[in-house]
Amino acid sequence: MSKSVIKEAKTVDEAIQMALAELEIELEDADVEILEEGSKAVLGFIGGKGAKVKVTANISDTKIVAAFLDEIINRSRSEDDYPKYEFFETVRNDEKVIDVAITGNDVAHLIGKHGDTLQAINYIANTLVNKDKENYVRVNIDVMDYRKKREQTLKSIANRAAERVMKYKRPVALDAMPACDRRIIHMALQTNRNVVTESQGYEPNRYVVVKVKPYVKKI
Repeated sequence: MSKSVIKEAKTVDEAIQMALAELEIELEDADVEILEEGSKAVLGFIGGKGAKVKVTANISDTKIVAAFLDEIINRSRSEDDYPKYEFFETVRNDEKVIDVAITGNDVAHLIGKHGDTLQAINYIANTLVNKDKENYVRVNIDVMDYRKKREQTLKSIANRAAERVMKYKRPVALDAMPACDRRIIHMALQTNRNVVTESQGYEPNRYVVVKVKPYVKKI
């Protein structure tokens, strides 16, 4: 649930500014509810009433992600070399999804070895966006289409493993990989009639095993 504060001051504007300062946000990132307009005192001292407002933080999901990316990307580069990112908001399977595409001349450090850094960035972004949220919002961050290329590579690995399993009738164990990569392997072969997949081992060395699908006699 978004954080809210109630403030009282001589005027509505003053109360709003006090609330914004406490929440450490800008007016564009807030929902303002005026509880009491306030009134001037008669003759300067009789019957005066202060204003009261309720201000609720309402920072957009894309702004949260953008602020996070600004923190981790080195701003010492020139404007021409500074990485750019685009946001694409969609709804998939009744779930809000924010795809973030990062491009630039020097962004390899945002990917890391085997995508480890990118995976960490993606995890933190999801955590920040979904803090105090009731409905989960999925954030998918990609750098220079790394995830898309990685997905294609994993699907090829999965299909080759399935072919080996069927040829030699023996299980094939793939290299250890993070959960997001294992999920792609499972999804790639879930419609294959001849093989099944399962994850084995313990993190961070958990891996996928592809094996012949057990024969089930139909009654």
